[in-house]
Amino acid sequence: MAEILTQSEIDALISSLVSDPAGDNKAGRSPAQVQLTDLDGTGTHRRVRSYDFRRPDKFSKEQLRTLQVVHESFARLLTTFYTATFRTMVQLVVGSVDQSTYAEFIRSIQNPSVICPFSLSPLQGTCVLDVNPVVAFPMIDRMFGGPGTALPRVRELTDIETMVIMRVIRGTLSALREAWSNIVTVEPEPLRMETNPIFVQVAAPNDIVVTVAIDVRVGEHVGVITLCLPYLTLEPTLNKLSAHTWYGAGPVQVKDEDLLLMKQRIGNAKVPVAAQLGSTGLTIRELLDLSVGDLILLDTRVDEDVTVLVGTQPKFTGQTGQVRGRMAVKLTGLVAKGDT
Repeated sequence: MAEILTQSEIDALISSLVSDPAGDNKAGRSPAQVQLTDLDGTGTHRRVRSYDFRRPDKFSKEQLRTLQVVHESFARLLTTFYTATFRTMVQLVVGSVDQSTYAEFIRSIQNPSVICPFSLSPLQGTCVLDVNPVVAFPMIDRMFGGPGTALPRVRELTDIETMVIMRVIRGTLSALREAWSNIVTVEPEPLRMETNPIFVQVAAPNDIVVTVAIDVRVGEHVGVITLCLPYLTLEPTLNKLSAHTWYGAGPVQVKDEDLLLMKQRIGNAKVPVAAQLGSTGLTIRELLDLSVGDLILLDTRVDEDVTVLVGTQPKFTGQTGQVRGRMAVKLTGLVAKGDT
């Protein structure tokens, strides 16, 4: 049976609370703050630590710091992906990494918004990705070929806009998978798309979650992309969320299938190739007097090699001719460095 405090002990406890001038005993005080309290009035001080049962701290500062480093890498990957996708400069910076309750996270989401619950297989639970409409609609406008303007009034997405933004979200989750690869191998998969945060109940209101806020700038529009990671999902990885694990990880090994895919993509890239037959100099008057049938004397002979340009760089030498009635160039050698 629990020990029952005597009246003198109760009076001493109330007295210590009332006499606290700094108000350190208020709710929400950090658990790191400790005071010495004389509970029984005998002069024996005991160490008392404040604790808010509504918001228990489940992540240490080191774990939150490691999560911030992971998502700073995630922000860098997203910067590259968004810049290439939207064909404009996009800036992403991790604003904050905090722990809070799921109810607080839901209350912070704008209605309507672009909300995508997703899984992190093989980890349990459901995470949430929220894209603020301030940057979501400029992204959609860029995908449609527009200048990236925002709407004067926030509204829900149409079916076509939902399909377009889902492509962006899939690329975002792919970057998240790569950023988490040093901690654990995960396969993020979007589950559905929502606009009202009330319908996104993936955890109990009092469950502790980690919220990662990433500030995004698309053109002149600034908004936030927020990740919500429940404690249930991160619990199996807590022992790996340390600076030693993150910085002690070896270099990422390139998989054979990734190398093959990279070679295929590079092999399918198109570059312009042109043969430079020669050059000459003309005055403005001579240029204006040119007409159909005029001949221009170049500084090269017919039997001399011509320079073949790949893009804007001279790479090969070759001989001009015809193949099946079409002009052609036969490559005869490489242009040595420093010869151009």
